[in-house]
This record gives sequence, structure tokens and C-alpha cells, in this order.
Amino acid sequence: MAESTTIQQQPLTGWDKPELDLSSADWHSSSRGLGDVQIAFVEGFIAMRNSGRPESPSLIFTPAEWGAFVSGAREGEFDLT
Repeated sequence: MAESTTIQQQPLTGWDKPELDLSSADWHSSSRGLGDVQIAFVEGFIAMRNSGRPESPSLIFTPAEWGAFVSGAREGEFDLT
């Protein structure tokens, strides 16, 4: 009888995220086009970059991280006081 093994996938954190090929990513600006931020959905991750400097490194989020970021932004967590 073959032995089965269970591999538990650990959450990806910090620099443990994969190197994604963003060269053919479909980048989207905000719905109003007022900001300098663009996002792309690549291989199950969300990439975010500065549209004014697209050659700069992109931030990579897991879906859970992206959800937390969007929720915080909607709740005003990042608003200037």
C-alpha cells in the first residue's frame, strides 16, 4: 500500500512571495484615473505599482492581504489627519 503524505502550505509572507513575471501584466488604474497607482492580477496574486515609475519594483499581495488593504482604505485607515 502506498504511503500518503500531506503537505501543508504555509502562508506567504514578506519576501517569501514568488518572483512574478509582470512583463505582460494587464495593469489597471483607479476607476477615476486620478491616482498614480495601478494594479494587475497575476498568477493568483495582486501586483501594485506606481504608474509614474513603472520600472520601479511592484508590491505583491496575496488575496487576503489585498482584502485587508482595501478594507482599511475604505474605512479611512490611511487618510491624512
